[in-house]
Amino acid sequence: MSRISWNQYFMSQSHLLALRSTCTRLAVGATIVRDKRIIAGGYNGSIAGGVHCSDEGCYVIDNHCVRTIHAEMNALLQCAKFGVPTQGAEIYVTHFPCLQCCKALIQGGIKKVYYAVDYKNHPYAVELFKQANVSVEHVALDNSLDVEKNQEKHEFISSLLDKLAKTDIDEEVLQALYKKADLLFL
Repeated sequence: MSRISWNQYFMSQSHLLALRSTCTRLAVGATIVRDKRIIAGGYNGSIAGGVHCSDEGCYVIDNHCVRTIHAEMNALLQCAKFGVPTQGAEIYVTHFPCLQCCKALIQGGIKKVYYAVDYKNHPYAVELFKQANVSVEHVALDNSLDVEKNQEKHEFISSLLDKLAKTDIDEEVLQALYKKADLLFL
């Protein structure tokens, strides 16, 4: 099997970060990269030590949850906190950045934005990215990589069970093993 591309590698990281989100409305992850190295990651959630939406619900004002900090902002703030420059870096985000994050990314010197899912793409954000010469590219997460690996595992387990079938194993036990193997890969 061949290695995944850099874009898939970093986008996968962002999707993994999104699993840490405490937002009940939309889980977002962001990974800042410079020279093919991850320099920061973030996900949307409450301030450190604060009340989480997943625990007490969203605090919505004008149809926006004001309790959470967006993933892109958290990644930028992580760089600021630890003195890591973002000038010329790239960011991989699970969803198209909102207008406020767009402006923060531009001010932070991010030069390329990769996103996996269109999400309320604000026309002014698109315009601002163009004005600031920030390249924006859609990179969908390639789930076929998992499918290929699962297919490979399924074939391997099936071959082992076929070899086991040639022994004097009880037929009922063998059928139960085949059934259990099939359930693993649904």
